[in-house]
Amino acid sequence: MPSKLDDLVLRVEAILFASGKPLSVKEITAALGVSDFRPVQQAVRTLERTYENRQSALEVRRVGDRYALQLQEPYVPAVHSVTPVEMAPRTVKALTLIAYHQPLLQSVLVRMIGDVAYEEVQHLRGIGLVRTEPKGSTLELTTTRRFAEYFGIASTRPEEIRRFLEQKLGVPPGAPPTTLEVPAGAAPTAEPTTDPGDGAPPEAPVAPLPPTAS
Repeated sequence: MPSKLDDLVLRVEAILFASGKPLSVKEITAALGVSDFRPVQQAVRTLERTYENRQSALEVRRVGDRYALQLQEPYVPAVHSVTPVEMAPRTVKALTLIAYHQPLLQSVLVRMIGDVAYEEVQHLRGIGLVRTEPKGSTLELTTTRRFAEYFGIASTRPEEIRRFLEQKLGVPPGAPPTTLEVPAGAAPTAEPTTDPGDGAPPEAPVAPLPPTAS
């Protein structure tokens, strides 16, 4: 029979698996219906160590102040053929900003669209359109070859993708677009979404960016 901690670790694992998005310790605690976050925090750390020492395609990764149960980077391409590409409007917005400003720090994207950026980066990485690399205390975001193929862009070079976006959306050079047309068969959901205001402070010093339209 598992101990109380072992049982809590398994329940935390189940919550992270079912959520499909990064969760904070506070959110995990609320989902479990318990009042004290400290055992939950210990369980999360135990789960992290368990996956570090386990031969698995999955990992527990810290995303800002949240935790996600996700595929390790080398195994992401293996699931592309069975991963549906469905993008809500806020996902499209995040992807467009990443594509236009790449390489873009995740901390900057958080400043642009709020804390929802953490969830959107996780989703875009999972469907193989965005690549993440550690950069100091944050992540550097770039688009993948699959992104270029998916949107019919002839090049994977950032400057060519930027030019494609400007031409496709009819915006002047230097005025970053905020909405990317999604190919037929992958239309965004009709559910309206609202981006929260400014999120956490930047995780690393960044240069100012041109203002973006709402």
